Amino acid sequence: MATEKELSQFLKDVEKRAFKRALYHVRDEEAALDIVQDSMLKLSHHYGDKPPAELPMLFQRILSNCTLDWFRRQKTRNAVFSRMSDFEPEGDDGMDFDLLESYAGNGDEQTVQSAEEHTQRLQTLQSIEKEVQELPARQREAFLMRYWEEMDVAETAAAMGCSEGSVKTHCFRAIQTLSKALKAKGIQL
Repeated sequence: MATEKELSQFLKDVEKRAFKRALYHVRDEEAALDIVQDSMLKLSHHYGDKPPAELPMLFQRILSNCTLDWFRRQKTRNAVFSRMSDFEPEGDDGMDFDLLESYAGNGDEQTVQSAEEHTQRLQTLQSIEKEVQELPARQREAFLMRYWEEMDVAETAAAMGCSEGSVKTHCFRAIQTLSKALKAKGIQL
């Protein structure tokens, strides 16, 4: 059973990655914040008494469901008002992109980067982030859970509500697509 302190620490640890994941899907900062907040409230209210080890998988599933609910509401709203929503991504407000922290460096490196190296690294990170956003939704979801959230195949399958084989297929295709797109841009990781 998770204590209030453990639950609070878990939510604090996951909030930035959850926001980025929601933002990838909905491409609207305010909606992404609402989705993450709703997910956190649902986890706290319905599953706050679960063991701490179960919280990551439960939260990922709740976040996925809240994101799908948002899309359903958008679809209904669009049908009622018969107009398309604007899904254009907003600019980057300088937020960290945790998925790529290891590539970007953690800030306490012994060597000092030149301005050119730093700019090149930032441009590479932006290219990678853009390519991740362009992945099909299920591939992006599987990729982010497996390689960003560091969930294993079984946990990812449970969170996504699909088979382990589907998770492996989605991840393989995502990696293939990202590799080809980045190679075409001259980016070697």
